[in-house]
Amino acid sequence: MRKIYLLLLLFLISICGFAQSRHISTTTKKIVFTRDGGVCQCCGSPNRLEYDHITPFSCGGTSNVLNIQLLFMSCNRSKSNSCYCKIHNKRIGINCCDGKTTKKTASTTSQQCFGTTKKGSRCKNKTTKPNGRCHLHQ
Repeated sequence: MRKIYLLLLLFLISICGFAQSRHISTTTKKIVFTRDGGVCQCCGSPNRLEYDHITPFSCGGTSNVLNIQLLFMSCNRSKSNSCYCKIHNKRIGINCCDGKTTKKTASTTSQQCFGTTKKGSRCKNKTTKPNGRCHLHQ
């Protein structure tokens, strides 16, 4: 019986730890609210505000103060996993993956490196190499 309780406890702890990976702390929320003046950074509405990841969480964005902004609920939902508010046709994010995959073709145009930094965020270097990695992430 103890083994079952122990396994259940470990399972619940692992779920809680995973679910909080995109958690925005109360302190971060207070700082962002003050910094953004309590209004949507897209349309300026003070109502139904949500905390949004400027660089989407799914694209490697973190939950720190520099990557969180206030958005009106409709603006945030229309942005989804991109950089644009589809309601106001306005860019409100940076470094977005836009749900597209990058084709690895031999071209002369540069693309963002697929490597990650020591802090776990996506590398911001540009590369023209066919493997999609800069000189730091060979």
